[in-house]
This record gives sequence, structure tokens and C-alpha cells, in this order.
Amino acid sequence: MSSAEPDGLQPLREVEEELDTRWQESTVAPSLDRIAVLTDLLGSPQHAYPVVHVGGTNGKSSTVRMIDALFGRIGLRTGRFTSPHLQSVTERIAVDGTPITPDRYVEVYRDIEPYVSMVDGRGDIRMTKFEVLAGMAFAAFADAPVEAAVIEVGLGGGWDATNVVDGRVNVVTPIALDHVEYLGSDILGIAKEKAGIIKPDSTAVLAAQAPEVARVLLEHCIEVGATVAREDSEFGVLERSVAVGGQLLRLQGLGGVYEDVFLPLHGAHQARNAAVALASVEAFFGAGQDRMLDIEVIREGFAAVRSPGRIEPVGSAPTVLVDAAHNPHGAAALRAAIAAEFAFDRLVGVVSVLGDKDAAGILTALEPVVDHFVITQNSSPRALTAEALGELAVDLFGEAKVTVTPALGEALETALRMSAETDDPDEPAAGRGVVATGSVVTAGEARAFFGRRPE
Repeated sequence: MSSAEPDGLQPLREVEEELDTRWQESTVAPSLDRIAVLTDLLGSPQHAYPVVHVGGTNGKSSTVRMIDALFGRIGLRTGRFTSPHLQSVTERIAVDGTPITPDRYVEVYRDIEPYVSMVDGRGDIRMTKFEVLAGMAFAAFADAPVEAAVIEVGLGGGWDATNVVDGRVNVVTPIALDHVEYLGSDILGIAKEKAGIIKPDSTAVLAAQAPEVARVLLEHCIEVGATVAREDSEFGVLERSVAVGGQLLRLQGLGGVYEDVFLPLHGAHQARNAAVALASVEAFFGAGQDRMLDIEVIREGFAAVRSPGRIEPVGSAPTVLVDAAHNPHGAAALRAAIAAEFAFDRLVGVVSVLGDKDAAGILTALEPVVDHFVITQNSSPRALTAEALGELAVDLFGEAKVTVTPALGEALETALRMSAETDDPDEPAAGRGVVATGSVVTAGEARAFFGRRPE
């Protein structure tokens, strides 16, 4: 492809190659020093707009997208920063719900590049890729300009590069063990790190947590003087029922009860994410008891939500689902949604995980709803080899339930064929399905295989 391409993909690739020479967050000691210097040089763009800061372990991206959709329907111009991306790095930085263009991504990078170089020259450690991306997002949002930004934490919380923002509302989604090689296996230590995004005099919106985790979060809120809104106390899901294309919800918000809210996403966990998102938006606007937001606007906002790669149907006859579950907690949520909302007679799972994840936990969580596993390997250099993952799956479930196909595309084709196999030619195709999962990379590459574009 030539550098004269009108779509800007070649310049985008060049920027990505430059950014990929930088260390990942996990390879350097945690510090806010570098991002603080960069934002200072840029004129503190992260303070140019109010922020909802979203941390936790599972459900962050979906919750961010819901908050963004609600803000947009209310009429705010929004910025959205998420990570990691499914298919294109431009997904990470969105304005008014739409990823910035490749040309704009390159432009923002080139604009801040001289300042990044200045930060690099001040110490022994260059800025990490994620720090640069965060700086790009802050600058792009100030430039737009946006009226509110929804910022997702990258890794951890207190030491994350996004934590130079002062969130008006700080959200903590469910906390579970993940990134243990960086954050450790002490769930209370992880909770303490994630609580670090909750700032003095802000509002903390807390998803339901294990009791010991909730205690850590509440102690931090008391310490910094944050107002607290807790799921299943001040807000929550009152009722949910499966509907065509999603689910119908009755939500208890901070200001009252919101009836007949359609959410075009699957799973009880997404209903809980919706309750967290609603409370976050209410808190942002200062809603309280008997001060509800416009119910029609809220309904329209939730109805417009898209969360790619989250129990996302990408094919039919057989039904093909793509999900970015990458830890046992996420895999269990996927399993529960499939069991409750999809009537599969035969489901084939295409699974590739990264080498630093709990592969056995993911496979075991999925096994009750998966009739056969096609084990494969996505393109990430961090991916567990298909051979190693296949051996693990055979040890867990036996050879009869496992096929190993190293190339992801071939694995998807194999799964489609397997799902169609039947001794009864009259068996309806509606009962057959494929689910591709195990990592964000797997989900993104499966989406691309089925012709879905970045969102």
C-alpha cells in the first residue's frame, strides 16, 4: 500500500511503529511523573473539561460506552478514551461517540511529539506507549473541544497514566484478579490500587464488590472525603428480562426508578453495568432523591449503546458470538449469558488466550456451555501457543472435546463446520452456534474475520 493512500493508513502505521518502540506500562516502575510533566508542557488539557474516570477489572469499556452514549443523548459533546482496542488503535480516542480518523490520530501525535521528546530527554526512562496515548487523548479532547470526557483506566488505578485527571465522578466496576504479574495476587492490594482514582470531594460510584473489597473502597472514600453511591444500596437493577436483541430493564437510579429501559446488549453483567452508568451520569449532573433525569432521554441513550466484542453477534445460521472475556470472571459472565439467553443445541468455542492469563480458569468457566473447543492462537506475540493451550484443554476435558487449529481464521472455519454437523438433517440451524473468545485480540480478529469494522 503506498504512502499516498487517501485514507491515511500508511502514516498511521508509521506512527504505530514509532509508538511500538516504547516500553509497555508493565516494563517500568509505576510513576505519574512522566505523564504529569507532559500534561504540564501541554497546558494541562485534562483539566479543560469535567471527567468521569472509570476503573475496576471487568466491564470498564462497556460502562464507559454507556456513559458516553447517555451524555451524547443528553446533548453533551463528549470525549471517550478506552483501552485496549479491538481492531484499530483509533478506537481508543473517540469524539462524540466516533473514533477519530487515522489522519486526525496522526495529526494529534505529531502535535504533541515535540513535547514527548522533551519529557524523554529529562530522565533515564522514556515515556511509555500508553502514557503517550493518554496525552494524545487529553489533547484531542481539549482541542475538539468536548464538554465532558469519559476516561477508562488502563492498568490498576492510582499509578495509571490516566490518574492525572480530576474526576468529577470516579467509577469502580467489579474488581477481580487480573494482571496478577503486574498487580499481584492480593485482591485487597489490587482494590487499594484501584481505589486510587477516587479523589477528594468527588463522587464515587461503586459497583457491587466482594465484602472485603467493598470495605477497602469505602475506607478510601472516607479518607478522601468522597461522596459514595453503591450498587444494591443507592442504585441497582430492580428487574431484567430477556428481549429480542438485548434486554429490558427496570433500574433504580439515584433520583428514582427508570422503567422500560431497553439495552441492546446481552447478559446480567451488562444490566449491572447499565445501572452503574446511569448512576454515574446522575451523579455528574447532581441528581439526587426525587430529581430524575429525563426518562425518554435515558431510554434513547441506552437504546443507542454499542459495545463491540461483548457477547456481540457477528454471524447467523449458525449464530456467531464474539466476546473479549480474558479472565475467569469475564468468562463466567459470558457463560451465564449464553446459558440464560441463547438456546444452543450445539456450541463450538474458539479460544485463544494470552500467555499471562489464567487459561485454565477461562476454559473451565466456559466448559459447561461449550460442546467442543477449537483451540487456536491469535496474532499477539503474547499469545499462548495453540499447542500449549491445546494440551491444557485436553488435560482438562479429554481429547474428544478438543481440536487444535493454530491459525485463527482456519479455527473459525473449522468451528463453523463443526457447529453445522448433525445426525438429524431436520435439526434447525438456529440451535447451533460458535463463540470466539479468550482475549481482546481474539475478539478483534474474529470481528475482522466476519467483516465487522472498528467502532
